[in-house]
Amino acid sequence: MSGSQRSLAKGCPAPGPVPEGLIRVYSMRFCPYAQRARLVLAAKGIKHEVVNINLKSKPEWFLEKSPFGVVPSLETSDGKIIYESPIVCDYLDEAYPGKKLTPADPYKKAQEKILLEHFSQIHSALYKVLFAKRANEDTTELKAQFFEKFKKLEEALTKKNTPYFGGESLSMIDYMIWPWFERLHLFDVEEYLEKTPRVSAWRSLMLQDPAVKETFKDPEVLRNFLKLYTQDSLDAVDYGLD
Repeated sequence: MSGSQRSLAKGCPAPGPVPEGLIRVYSMRFCPYAQRARLVLAAKGIKHEVVNINLKSKPEWFLEKSPFGVVPSLETSDGKIIYESPIVCDYLDEAYPGKKLTPADPYKKAQEKILLEHFSQIHSALYKVLFAKRANEDTTELKAQFFEKFKKLEEALTKKNTPYFGGESLSMIDYMIWPWFERLHLFDVEEYLEKTPRVSAWRSLMLQDPAVKETFKDPEVLRNFLKLYTQDSLDAVDYGLD
């Protein structure tokens, strides 16, 4: 499912029950956290429907579907609600048959979760760069701090000596960190890929993955969305739709 329909905003009625045989994902077209869930849905071939939410003008009923008011959130045909992106992705992998994205080995699974914790520090550093850029502040020191954390990813791939963070084939951890690599140009840090050749090679491999292709957003579209979003435009979430 493309999820190309317009976003529901304040005043919009709630969608009806989830049809039997489908799962519903509450999403936002440009949200990297929601993209995590859509990557897993695509990778596992799970039949689903997408309901986009305007996060700057949320429908009144949305807190029933996502108590923190964020995306992604899942709703099943029997009314179960699951939210928070790592939890959503783990649920989809455990609840649905097909290719398992999470390692069965407890140690390997733990290693992926540890790497995800490292990555949470990396994307925190990314947003510091972005906010400084928006304030027209010097980003030199913040970029240096970002790179110190970013190097952990190069070290992880070097230590594993595999093409993917999950090993020889793509796994959950690769999808969990991918959305921010799709957005590196927004943070003005793409230059660091030249200093991390294994990460750069991984990025090239990921761009060939069918689920990545299915959820990919054109860099110019992302840039124009962000420009509108940072201007508090209520229409930013629907940028590019007819």
